[in-house]
Amino acid sequence: MNLFLLNILLALTWVALTGHFTPANFVVGFLLAYIVLWLVQRTMEPSSYFVKVRQVLGFIAFFIWELTKANLRVAYDVLTPRHHMRPGVVAIPLDATTDLEIMLLSSLITLTPGSLSLDVSADRRVLYIHSMYIKDIEAFRQEIKAGLERRLLEVLR
Repeated sequence: MNLFLLNILLALTWVALTGHFTPANFVVGFLLAYIVLWLVQRTMEPSSYFVKVRQVLGFIAFFIWELTKANLRVAYDVLTPRHHMRPGVVAIPLDATTDLEIMLLSSLITLTPGSLSLDVSADRRVLYIHSMYIKDIEAFRQEIKAGLERRLLEVLR
């Protein structure tokens, strides 16, 4: 059985046994079930489930950190009398190949304040991004490739 589904089934069992049908209680049950599954993983066949969960949690923490930094940068620029913007459009060569990967990457970039995904090339190998703060084009490109794209592809592949 898929460990993710078993994790959800155990969490639902927890919710049913405790009698509290709330999202918070489900999360508690999910965490408890995850710990139980992690403890008994040696008795089951090998699975990448535990690695993927760590990657997803790492990706969420990374994205929240990037979102916080971008919000603070835009807020600082709005609140100070002098503008620090250096806007520009950058072409990012993509390692993402599927529609889902490209759509998620462009959506996450657009969710980050100060940046906007503009277009994808016809051959789907380049993503064009507008950013409000570009000091060094190559550093910006590497920040996207080594940060958001790499972590997203680790989670999806």
